[in-house]
Amino acid sequence: MLQPQQWRPCRVTPFDPALLPAGIRSRILPGVNGLSVHVLEAGKAGQPAMLLLHGFPELAFSWRKVMPALADAGFHVIAPDLRGYGRTTGWSAGYDEPLTPFLMLNMVRDQLALVQALGLKEVHALVGHDYGSPVAAWSALIRPDVFRRLALMSAPFAGPPRFGAPSGQDISADLARLEVPRKHYQWYYSERRAAGDMDHPRQGLQAFLRAYYHHKSADWPGNRPFPLAGWTAEELAKLPDYYVMPLHATMPEAVAPHMPATGAPWLTDAELAVYVAEYSRTGFAGGLQSYRCGTSGANAADLTLFSGRRIEVPTIFIAGASDWGIHQTPLALPRMQEDACADFRDLHLIPSAGHWVQQEQPDAVAKLLADLAAIAADV
Repeated sequence: MLQPQQWRPCRVTPFDPALLPAGIRSRILPGVNGLSVHVLEAGKAGQPAMLLLHGFPELAFSWRKVMPALADAGFHVIAPDLRGYGRTTGWSAGYDEPLTPFLMLNMVRDQLALVQALGLKEVHALVGHDYGSPVAAWSALIRPDVFRRLALMSAPFAGPPRFGAPSGQDISADLARLEVPRKHYQWYYSERRAAGDMDHPRQGLQAFLRAYYHHKSADWPGNRPFPLAGWTAEELAKLPDYYVMPLHATMPEAVAPHMPATGAPWLTDAELAVYVAEYSRTGFAGGLQSYRCGTSGANAADLTLFSGRRIEVPTIFIAGASDWGIHQTPLALPRMQEDACADFRDLHLIPSAGHWVQQEQPDAVAKLLADLAAIAADV
């Protein structure tokens, strides 16, 4: 079995400005809930703050295309590398180490500590994509006085777990018994082997990430999502291989058949090289810890404390129209709109975009986020 990248805490430096669009700067903030947090910033301090949280397997760099437009619209835009990612240090992700630092409530602490380190009393708008979406949702649910408006992207928030109500339960045995045996990617990501599989893919890291990003984008013609009826093996098997994988495949093997012939305008070879360089250095284990917190049930014990509580701040949801992520948890999308959010404003499905919506269609995303920031927040 391939072993995961042996990540070691080390001194890292901010990004070379040549890697970033004009107007974006990079720095590292020490003393943030035990972390030294790498942030990208645009706009002037003192302007209304907008905090952007990335997903997996991404970085603060994934916001590079929307940050200049938001700065031009009058915002101080901050995008951190989350715990477990990129140039943020102070974390360790050994498989046998405690999961406590990666539990959702500690991820929320990270955001509150970052706000304090930036000298802010509140964030005008909080935005989260993919895994950043639940981190943003929980941050706004718990501290609406700090996070005044909310944009969730690509991953709907169905609300806090209820006592005694199973949600997203392990369905591995049922998937394995299908005529074409399958497995759920979140449970695969929780296996000891997953980080090593992804750190050392047979096709090379650049080819793996190119295929992975392509497979989940609007460029792949198979991304034509529709709602699923429920959390059953038969329904989940309708998802593409990057969500419900062939039983014996690694993630690099699952996406390899979908390697595009060329790169993409929304993710050039030079931009892809930034992701490759960062994940070559850190490995994937830090990002995978959060999946383990979910599949093991470790998060639920704390999160049930908020059972019945709703997100009170004005909230919008943004995703690509070709993003299966909006339906990967059946019924989460309507529950977000009807129950989890007390002030849900709008659902925006952007044409010609898949899962990486802020990279595939940055102009549309930037406009929607600027419009959110204009909404009155009376919480």
